[in-house]
Amino acid sequence: MSALKNAQMTGGLPRMDLLGRLRETQIVDTKPVLPAEILSLILEHLSVLDLVHFARLSKRMREMVYDDTRWVRRLRFMGCWNDAAARTAAEEARRRKLGTLNNTQEHQSKKTAVANGITGAKSDAQAPGGSRIPSVPHVSVTAAHKGTSKSRADVFKQQDGENDGFDFVALSPTTPDPLPDHQPVDTLSALEVISTARSVRGTARQEYGRIHGALNLYYKDALRSKHPSNARIFRVYRDPVQQAAMLAQLVKFANSDLSLGWQAREDKLLLMMSAFEDAVSREFEQGLKLGDVDGRMKKYAHVLVTLNGGQRAVDLWITDNPVIKDRAGLGDPMDCISPNNQDHLFLEEAHSFLSHLSSAFNAQVTVIDRVFPASVNVVVPYLQKLGNEVLASYIDTLFVYLQEKSTESYVRAISGVYDQSLRFAKTLRPPQASGDEFYEAVDKLVADIFAPYAATYFSEELALFKRRSEIEVSGWERQLSQQDASLESMYMTNINRQADKRDFLSSFKKVVMMPVNVLPSFDISSRFGGKSPAIRASDKEDTLNTYQAPPSRGSSRPDTPNPQNGPAMLVSRSRTPIPEPPTTELAAKAAILKSKLEGIRTLFSLEVALNLVHMAKSSIDRAAVFARVKGIFDTDARNECEVIFIMLLRTLGDRHVKAGFDQAVAQLANYSPRSASDQSQPGVAPLVMFLELVNVGDLIQQMLDVFYEQELVATRLTDRHDFLNPTVKEKKRFEQMLDERVAAGLNKGIEVLMAEVEFVCATTQNVEDFNPGATGMAINKIVDITPSNTAVWVVEVVSAHTKMLVGSTDKNMLDVFNQEIGLRLFATLCKHLKRQRISVSGSIKLISDMNHYFMFVQSLKNKDLLEYFKALRELAQIYLIDPSDAKELAAIIADADRFHGIFRAEEVYEYAERRADWYQVKSRVEKAMYGIGCCMM
Repeated sequence: MSALKNAQMTGGLPRMDLLGRLRETQIVDTKPVLPAEILSLILEHLSVLDLVHFARLSKRMREMVYDDTRWVRRLRFMGCWNDAAARTAAEEARRRKLGTLNNTQEHQSKKTAVANGITGAKSDAQAPGGSRIPSVPHVSVTAAHKGTSKSRADVFKQQDGENDGFDFVALSPTTPDPLPDHQPVDTLSALEVISTARSVRGTARQEYGRIHGALNLYYKDALRSKHPSNARIFRVYRDPVQQAAMLAQLVKFANSDLSLGWQAREDKLLLMMSAFEDAVSREFEQGLKLGDVDGRMKKYAHVLVTLNGGQRAVDLWITDNPVIKDRAGLGDPMDCISPNNQDHLFLEEAHSFLSHLSSAFNAQVTVIDRVFPASVNVVVPYLQKLGNEVLASYIDTLFVYLQEKSTESYVRAISGVYDQSLRFAKTLRPPQASGDEFYEAVDKLVADIFAPYAATYFSEELALFKRRSEIEVSGWERQLSQQDASLESMYMTNINRQADKRDFLSSFKKVVMMPVNVLPSFDISSRFGGKSPAIRASDKEDTLNTYQAPPSRGSSRPDTPNPQNGPAMLVSRSRTPIPEPPTTELAAKAAILKSKLEGIRTLFSLEVALNLVHMAKSSIDRAAVFARVKGIFDTDARNECEVIFIMLLRTLGDRHVKAGFDQAVAQLANYSPRSASDQSQPGVAPLVMFLELVNVGDLIQQMLDVFYEQELVATRLTDRHDFLNPTVKEKKRFEQMLDERVAAGLNKGIEVLMAEVEFVCATTQNVEDFNPGATGMAINKIVDITPSNTAVWVVEVVSAHTKMLVGSTDKNMLDVFNQEIGLRLFATLCKHLKRQRISVSGSIKLISDMNHYFMFVQSLKNKDLLEYFKALRELAQIYLIDPSDAKELAAIIADADRFHGIFRAEEVYEYAERRADWYQVKSRVEKAMYGIGCCMM
């Protein structure tokens, strides 16, 4: 802002020339030379006394000095300003102001309503009820300033409305007043002047002025004192706790000293504080040596805590702690190792060490509660020192030694000691006024100690399980190969190579004639060399008496299927005599093949699977210990458990079960019913053994399911509902592999079973069963309406094998297996029927056989399959028709609906050709069907 001033007039009388006076004027600029930003920066480096002088220069300077942010900054340096509390106080003031404004407006509205409701009302009228309406007095601002003149400071004080905090501060340096004989009244309140400071926006200057007025005198005196003991605070305050409190406040107050030379002043004050701390620490150390817990230690610990948090006392107590000094007496890590066997561990010694350590720690926690106040964190630094120098030293010595000696002992020791360490952490007693952070610190300490060994442990644990499982499976395979080699060697011992050369021709003849020689010995009196029906029936009856059918089971899968309840009961192995070594090479090879087929059930072992599961359980149990504490090793531990289970599935599936099923299917494919030496039992021995293998495989799968549920799912080591989880995917792959191998084996088993059925039909079906009198014997024999021995034998063979799968596989696979057997049995019976000659009298036996087959298929409870055997039963009716009813026979052959679409007329015609009297009725049947023999009229 500019102002015009008159220039000095020199010489002569003044003239009244207006233009001359305007020419003689000059413009004087009164703006400040320095901008406000630089002035504000200068103010930051002034002392409080200089700020007061600066504020009295002008109103603008006063506003810059009294700026609230300037004093908030100084309070922040002292650590007594809380932004959250200031924000809360400001919001509360705003709410109060809003409430006052709302009340005023409400009152004004009521006043207006009352004034409008009374006619002829005057300004001094009374409201209804007789009470005078209060009026708000109006105070003129200009009138307030009229009156006696006041100084600038008084005007500033009146405009501010509050005490500025510096009214009683001397403006010029003076000599300090001599110390009064009595202590001032406000000396005790000065000990808490900083801690009681309020964080209210707009009053920061007043709060700082209050602190300055209480501490500045002691601050200046401490800086002028030549020796720390001559300082004013040590003369005013005699209690060490009060002296420490005042020193701590002076250090904080020195942080707000921003004027030139602040660092030198701060160093001098810290030097005084350090001398005081050293003196108090010596007293605390003397009490520590004397064991004066409740005396010197407690007193001077509180002094040090009041001074600067008590870290010096904490360090002295931890350094001279008896547990850390005498840690060798707690236990020796080498006591955990057996001197005779490095693989044998005595983890009880580690447990004893941790128990002693826990007792000693709890005793020291009692001392901490007696010496230090609850606000000081002593137990966590002490716990870290104890863990690093005592527990970590013990564990490192043990683990480093075992890692070089034995891997198995190493992984067992890490898991076992970690488990004991977690239990040790729960036995530690927390100090007073401590919460969950104590146990979190303990868990973190244990985790930090075991962190260097965690990654190595997980890799070593996985490698150990892989190596042990490989040894188990390889040992089983080697044992089987050694048994096969020894058995083959035993069989071939009695063979004379020279005699075999001379017997080459006879051996060749035996090989060529083997399909005939393997058949039962025939009676020479029979036309075809077979036994009489009575003798054969007695043989079959004896055979059936020795057979024990497996107990019928439901369609649901049992909890624990037992392979011994299945068809293994067909042959009692305990009564089987030890075979004599064969004397010929051909017999030796046949015995070797037979031994392989008998050993099909031992292609994979339930015992091996159980051992592998136990190994996996041990490894998973050890790794699961690291998953107990969340956020430290839990993720790695869960991944480790999942990888071990996946490796178990792969080892047990690919190396053991899959290889066993593949070998079983291959040996089953080499089976030929004509080469079987024992035809006395109603069953296919390789298929029976394969189905036993299916039972064992199903038991292994159920065992893995139980293991997965109990060891992984129940312990929350994996999530079975996560379809992307690798364990879920690998488990499904194992089940799919098992289903595929079982399906392939059953497919091959069905082929073998049907080959057995064909063999039974070809070798046991008597010519006179369906054509009595064909051999010229027993022409007048009474017709038997019961099923033939062949039909009974076939149904017995097939039903024995279908019952074996009940309970050992799921219902869908069982239905598919039964349907496939039924369809192939249907095809085999059709083929067998085309090879027979059936007379009218023999058709009764045929119909009985077809009814017997139908009853068996009906027990399978498959409606689609039942239609085929209904058609087969209807087909047997064409042989019951008398030759004189050729037209009726032709009608039945041509009736396609009669056979439910299973047989076409051409196919029925082919079956009709198997009638024993076909050549007698052929022309009449063809004439009835095709009109052959008719002439054109």
